[in-house]
Amino acid sequence: MQKEMAEFIRERIKIEEEYAKNLSKLSMFPMAAQEEGTLGEAWAQLKKSLADEAEVHLKFSSKLQSEVEKPLLTFRGDNFKKDMKKYDHHIADLRKQLVSRYAAVEKARKALADRQKDLEVKTQQLEIKLSNKSEEDIKKARRKSTQAGDDLMRCVDLYNQAQSKWFEEMVTTSMELEKLEVERIEMIQQHLRQYTTLRHETDMFNQSTLEPVDQLLQSVDPAKDRELWVKEHKTGDRRPVDMDI
Repeated sequence: MQKEMAEFIRERIKIEEEYAKNLSKLSMFPMAAQEEGTLGEAWAQLKKSLADEAEVHLKFSSKLQSEVEKPLLTFRGDNFKKDMKKYDHHIADLRKQLVSRYAAVEKARKALADRQKDLEVKTQQLEIKLSNKSEEDIKKARRKSTQAGDDLMRCVDLYNQAQSKWFEEMVTTSMELEKLEVERIEMIQQHLRQYTTLRHETDMFNQSTLEPVDQLLQSVDPAKDRELWVKEHKTGDRRPVDMDI
């Protein structure tokens, strides 16, 4: 998510840089450069304001790069990814062990059931004398049944140990991951707030580039401009009237 956000900000930076470049280029166009007087001054200031605004947007793009994009890209680098993989692998290994121990319990449970059934059958056969099984065979079957019971108890104990370890590690790891996620969200929130702060500053600076233009536009005086034009383009000092002798 951070990488995609940083890529989004990078695109925003490109737009700002291109916009600034076009504004600066437009401010140098010699359009209506012959305009004179108070209106000419206001027009020249308006063109200059484009260059000033271009500078504002360049500074905005530069600050976006250093104060928003870069922190998003550098927060928790490659080492963090390695640590996250360790968490993942550790929990996965514990889970595999738990599954393996559970399978061992089920296998031991089945083995015990088989041994008990075998002992029961041999005992019944001996009692009704349907078999030549000796007491030694019964003892042997009883030992195997007891051993199977011991194996089951050992497997259950190992499973319980694995389950307890897995649960403990899951709780600890989940709490740590929750803490890391809170830190990540707060970091992104902080830098997105910085984006909005820079954006508001850009609007304020852009507004300031128009203030000189507004002042000169308010000072535009058609009468003064006509008088200036007449002084610069007059045909002479004599009035065009009939001459008396």
